[in-house]
Amino acid sequence: MKPLTRQASQIGLALAGVAAAMVTMATIAAAASPAAPSPTQPQVQPPLQTQVHALDGHRVTLDVYPAAGPLRGAAILSHGFTRSRRTLAGHAQALADTGVLTLTPDLPCTFDFRCNARALAALVGALRAGGTFGAPVERVMLVGFSAGGRSSLLAAHTPGVVGYVGLDPFDRTLPDEAERLGLAAATRLRTEALLLRGPPSRCNAEAVAAPWATALPALWRDELIAGASHCDFESPTDWMCRLACGDTDPARQQRVRQGLLEAASRWMR
Repeated sequence: MKPLTRQASQIGLALAGVAAAMVTMATIAAAASPAAPSPTQPQVQPPLQTQVHALDGHRVTLDVYPAAGPLRGAAILSHGFTRSRRTLAGHAQALADTGVLTLTPDLPCTFDFRCNARALAALVGALRAGGTFGAPVERVMLVGFSAGGRSSLLAAHTPGVVGYVGLDPFDRTLPDEAERLGLAAATRLRTEALLLRGPPSRCNAEAVAAPWATALPALWRDELIAGASHCDFESPTDWMCRLACGDTDPARQQRVRQGLLEAASRWMR
């Protein structure tokens, strides 16, 4: 399906706040697999792998973080507007360390969130089918930061998805639409959800996704992290985000990480 085409003025109207805050990072790296250990050497965790897949008609680059130890389930982490998969690498590795196979794709469509949701749904299908990423996975959690939180929310009804985490998610009414896309999807979602949010700021459109907390029928927890900047929810973030959206704090970042791990513990059983 072709990506949605919009006039430049409409795009600016829909995402001006986030566009001012975010700068594209498009680094792509491939990690080579080391030689297999000898029987006398301790087993080491497989390294991350960078792969390219066709998802819903789009060529998508993603990083695969193999699970350490017995496989508990899988997670797909989606980056924010004009960001990249690398800005969630820390969260991905932390989840993989607990036995969760974790994927971080570069979302294929910058402005079409439904397009991104279809790509995420295709990834969930591939995980459940097995083969592409190893053994079939029965339980998948979707995690999305900022605008990626909305794309993930739109895909969270996909069979096999057992939980959704929004990291300071973003929402907005797009041109030619009468209601906010994320809020409308939230009212229909029956998958259990966790919201980890920061206080109102320019970079989260003044906490525009806060109403999701009352709209989500299966909300597990809505946690407001006091004093958090938008960048506290990335891992790793960078100087560009900090310049636009505020400084980070290790304690706040750890609270975000802990929330993710608690979600994995709850859903990846």
